Amino acid sequence: MVGDAVTRTGKPLSVELGPGLLSGIYDGIQRPLEEISNVTKSIYIPRGILVPALDRKTKWTFTPTKTVGDHISGGDVWGVVVENSFISTHIILFPPRACGTITKIANEGEYTVADKILEVEFDGKKTGYPMMRSWPVRVPRPSTKKLAAEEPFIIGQRVLDALIPGFQGGTIAIPGAFGSGKNVISQSVSKFSNSDVIIYVGCGERGNEMLKGFPQLTIEVEGRKEAIMKRTTLIANTSNMPVAAREASIYTGITVAKHFRDQGLNVAMMADSTSLWAEALRELSGRLGEMPADQGFPAYLSAKLASF
Repeated sequence: MVGDAVTRTGKPLSVELGPGLLSGIYDGIQRPLEEISNVTKSIYIPRGILVPALDRKTKWTFTPTKTVGDHISGGDVWGVVVENSFISTHIILFPPRACGTITKIANEGEYTVADKILEVEFDGKKTGYPMMRSWPVRVPRPSTKKLAAEEPFIIGQRVLDALIPGFQGGTIAIPGAFGSGKNVISQSVSKFSNSDVIIYVGCGERGNEMLKGFPQLTIEVEGRKEAIMKRTTLIANTSNMPVAAREASIYTGITVAKHFRDQGLNVAMMADSTSLWAEALRELSGRLGEMPADQGFPAYLSAKLASF
């Protein structure tokens, strides 16, 4: 409101990673749209609303895998959580660029994502860690090496799997005009692919296709029907939302996808569509007064596309 103080956080745009990401519907900067709708009783996001991305009230069954006195460093597993009936295990990893000796760890029980259930001492300083953590969207998640492709990626359409096969860890582009059926392929991937987790980024798409279509999809697993949202996270930055958040939505989706990749899961991330993402980049570039290139797009468009 007018007169409120504005202070710097000192942090870049970051997202929250932890249990509860699956089944979530977020916008491009990870605001939980469903939770905001429940709080405000409105289909619009009011100005100044502040709702955390991960629910601070939900309790998760935590099982420790480390004990007091163990040495721990970045990437080590120190606990597991039961996510849902589809993804049974959510691994809790120690954050990168940190290490020390465990001085306190919670017993098996139910805790929220904000409860500090791990205490680590390094160089005489003790630090508490919850199950969730924050990560900047434009900073790549660290990895030791890139693994070679060994498994095929099942799309679910036999003609595509036979004639244009993909592989886990690769990249697939689906060009096509408006109304040509690209969403049919994306829904087929969500239902029938052999990936463990689906991250769907709708950067500029129509909102009714995402918020009404995807939550109703089901899949049969071991003889029982499961909602497809149990293994899906939607980043719904639709065409009527700010272009700045649309430009950041792909990076948000990649960060969430790499969080599940670090747990050893196969993740299929879909960005629909990159052309509307590029249009958002063009609009931002024009507002910043930058020199336009071909068709008004910024000169660094190819570098931006290559960056993700």
